[in-house]
Amino acid sequence: MAVFFRSLVLSPNTRYLARSVTATGNSFSTCAQRWNKNDLDELPDPLDLATGLEKRELLAELAGDPDPFNVKIRKRGLGTKTQPTEVPSAFEARIVGCICEEESPSINWMWLYEGKPKRCMCGHWFKLVYKAPI
Repeated sequence: MAVFFRSLVLSPNTRYLARSVTATGNSFSTCAQRWNKNDLDELPDPLDLATGLEKRELLAELAGDPDPFNVKIRKRGLGTKTQPTEVPSAFEARIVGCICEEESPSINWMWLYEGKPKRCMCGHWFKLVYKAPI
């Protein structure tokens, strides 16, 4: 069995090291970037590398919105019919879970629709309010 190992190091000024290994007909190559202590100040900003939805999320967090997708757990408000707990959404409907009792092992799930406040089994009221998407 012939096993060949070949390393290719580009010029000393470059920061990349490429290696390829060939063994019994199977070949693969790896590419790694070399860093030294002096290059740490040259690492790119994550915002420069992000694209699409991830970039919009990072920009929203920089603008002061720590939960741009409204997925974090929220405390219930008063929850009365005249002052229902407001649930933000960029859509006409959203599913909401209510933990009725603090020690409850289950969650009561319900659909909220825009313009229609809804009462949970425990008596708390919820209302869907529009929030612009990011």
